[in-house]
Amino acid sequence: MIAVAGTTQSPKFDDFSRYVSERGPALLRMARNLTNSHADAEDLLQAALVKTFLSWDRITNPRALDGYVRRAMVNTQISEWRRSRLEVFPTDEIPEQRVEDPTRRSDLADVVARAIDRLPDRQRATVVLRYYDDLTEVQIAARLGVTLGTVKSTLSRATEKLRQDADLIIERTTT
Repeated sequence: MIAVAGTTQSPKFDDFSRYVSERGPALLRMARNLTNSHADAEDLLQAALVKTFLSWDRITNPRALDGYVRRAMVNTQISEWRRSRLEVFPTDEIPEQRVEDPTRRSDLADVVARAIDRLPDRQRATVVLRYYDDLTEVQIAARLGVTLGTVKSTLSRATEKLRQDADLIIERTTT
């Protein structure tokens, strides 16, 4: 029963509310693992909790509550997957699909790493601290014990050398 001026809520409602407030965050984490989306996880947990509330009187063992809710979430999610399954129809022709070559990204990273290795020590350290460690120019100056102007000019010279690096020029023109 619902509280209306002067009446009280049922013990079922109070017990269920207490359970949800205590176990809600843990159950939401499980729902998040099932859905990979926070919004979908909240919807899934809500649907499972509705099912649990409707069966609250039949669950006699308090230690079985989490298992019941988890099973309701899994079953609900499986039903959702089945409903949203893409329809795939076999055909005689396979459509052309552009597939990105994953080796290109690793090759580019290798070319850039070798170009950075060819820089003089101070320029290499400055570039790594700025663009890999994401430090500000002021933080780099403090870390290297140089002035801010030295960091700026060193970064400028290093990026110019990288722009002129033959391997990087070839990589930019083949893309």
